[in-house]
Amino acid sequence: MPDSGEDVNGQRPRVVIVGAGFAGLTVAKRLAKTPADITLIDRQNHHLFQPLLYQVATAGLSPADIAWPIRSLVRHQRNTRVLLGAVTGVDRERKHVIMDGRNIAYDVLVLATGASHGYFGQDRWAAHAPGLKTVDDATEIRRRLLLAFERAEMESDAPERERLLTIVIVGGGPTGVEMAGAVVELARKALAADFRTIDPQQTHVLLVEAAPRLLASFPESLSCHAEQALRRLGVDVRLNQSVTECAAFGVTLGDERVDAATVIWAAGVTASPAAAWLAVAGDRVGRVLVGPDLQPPALTMCSSSATRRSPMTLPARHSPASPRSPSSRAPTWPQSSRRASAARGRRQPSTTGTKACSQRLAARPPSSRSDACSSRDG
Repeated sequence: MPDSGEDVNGQRPRVVIVGAGFAGLTVAKRLAKTPADITLIDRQNHHLFQPLLYQVATAGLSPADIAWPIRSLVRHQRNTRVLLGAVTGVDRERKHVIMDGRNIAYDVLVLATGASHGYFGQDRWAAHAPGLKTVDDATEIRRRLLLAFERAEMESDAPERERLLTIVIVGGGPTGVEMAGAVVELARKALAADFRTIDPQQTHVLLVEAAPRLLASFPESLSCHAEQALRRLGVDVRLNQSVTECAAFGVTLGDERVDAATVIWAAGVTASPAAAWLAVAGDRVGRVLVGPDLQPPALTMCSSSATRRSPMTLPARHSPASPRSPSSRAPTWPQSSRRASAARGRRQPSTTGTKACSQRLAARPPSSRSDACSSRDG
């Protein structure tokens, strides 16, 4: 660790970041030259570019194309260490993060733990309808898709062959729309000439959405365009229909039974247990409610009992006074990530929340050094 920034007692602020997704990794990189000791914790040893997971799930990309070792991304940050483990709680009184039975002390806590699949109280559906959040999820979906085609090639029973060539995607948000288009392209282009008994172009892809339109968070014109584009590709778009049962046979849509060998879940998410760790209120899906500085309002007044430590001074290139200077841009991401993002017209990860968190670390007096900065972007 560099010596700059230590106070007379040799103490520097200890920043613990839980989650090495877009938000957590961005915070760590923005604090690279800050006189603080950074601990970055994640359950995986790699950072994942989640927007392209659907390409891995449909055999368009290799997992190595969208995942990079966390340690290699911060190897030049001498003030940062990486720990592999699962956080199970936070001791606010002692200012410890509990990870695999170990206690990791902090002065500033950043929770960027993201979200997981949400099955609306029907967790048993997970075994039959995997979601798409991790590399393991993507490779499992890819395995199911490709095995369905292989089994259909050997199947002599027509109804069973039809079931094997039926794929249901639940949820008409961005993930569901992307998956539907990619699955159709896989079946009707990539695999079109690879089989002799079956015709992959006869694959039946259903996209089921409970709302009256796809991409409900987007402008209606874009929703209509996406629906029309999918229908032209041959996707069977079902709007205003909800899944009432999901089992080994397939799904039930109200009174209609749909036999399908592959079901992919893209309908809902649930937040990490961060709200329970902090003993604060969450919204309906468990996300921590935060203020403009990304701190839970319930914890704003809890910092008066914090241990005093040396002030944190951000490097000049991160100063709020010069937000538009070339050197204050977002941290550099792997080249392949930038190419993938540009190809899909996506912006690089937002650092607005990170700046708020970083500026708060620098601006707050030492007596308010013990905070919990929670992000919903992890």
